[in-house]
Amino acid sequence: MLKVGLLGAGRIGQVHAVNIANNPRSTLAAVSDVNTPAAEKLAARHGAVAQSSDAIIADPSIDAVLVATSTDTHSDLIEAATAAGKAVLCEKPVDLSLERARACLDKVGATGKPVMIGFNRRFDPNFAALRAASLRDDIGKSELLSVTSFDPAPPPVSYVKVSGGLFRDMMIHDFDMANFLMGETPVTVSAIGSALVDPEIGAAGDVDTAVVTMTYADGRIAVIKNSRRAVYGYDQRVELLGAEGMLQVTNMLENTVVTSTAAGVSSAKPTHFFLERYMPAYAAEWEAFLAALLDGAPLPVTLEDGVAALAMAEAATESLRTGSPVTLKG
Repeated sequence: MLKVGLLGAGRIGQVHAVNIANNPRSTLAAVSDVNTPAAEKLAARHGAVAQSSDAIIADPSIDAVLVATSTDTHSDLIEAATAAGKAVLCEKPVDLSLERARACLDKVGATGKPVMIGFNRRFDPNFAALRAASLRDDIGKSELLSVTSFDPAPPPVSYVKVSGGLFRDMMIHDFDMANFLMGETPVTVSAIGSALVDPEIGAAGDVDTAVVTMTYADGRIAVIKNSRRAVYGYDQRVELLGAEGMLQVTNMLENTVVTSTAAGVSSAKPTHFFLERYMPAYAAEWEAFLAALLDGAPLPVTLEDGVAALAMAEAATESLRTGSPVTLKG
């Protein structure tokens, strides 16, 4: 039984709290948040106690911490927790700064403690099945990857200002998905983007609509499309074209009813947002973390994976700024 401290009682922290508490191999021992009433409320809901992050990290009876705090605290908390002998599952991204994330990687490496980054989409059964089919060589050698990720509506501008930008906050999931499916990191990253959805996002120095093209050492290509607005729902699709066919993951719909009449054929919209779309993936992610710690299974997403995705996000940001492709350092 893994005794867990949860750092962060916001929306995603609440999702993780349910998975920790509901899994028979883990128990939620303590919760922290800068909003003390929120921590107290979430802790009470799951029979835990509300404490400060420092107290949770210092508690020798707690085996692991799950970091679901604001991004600018991630590296500090990862370092503190691993130095205290704890395993860590941390929400993406590792940090807003690639330099800081690399320093964190170095410090954690010296402790030997496991750190998993929360790229939950790897654990979605559909994307996992697509990857398995690709590894079986069902479509021959992969040649062209297309990842579509559109949110139903943009976040508040107050969030945008502290998020690190669309590439670090939103597209970073898709950078990791590209690494997951292509089996390696790209050589070059080229980005274009605009603020088409909300001019205030542009005024805050960010974009809400972007396309990134990546090339690989063997000539393969990946394209990622992001938008902060899709009025029909949460659009999450992947296409992988290979020498002998194509693999596709289509959207999860609100229901599977299809209406066919003389007027045409219609179906339900995609699920509304990530909580509906990826709830099973979050549970599978937590189980994979437990399997690594309790059963000796390989850690499925590493701190190195988190740094790699952040390097791609930083390269995309630089490409957008300069208008030129950016070559990733080896």
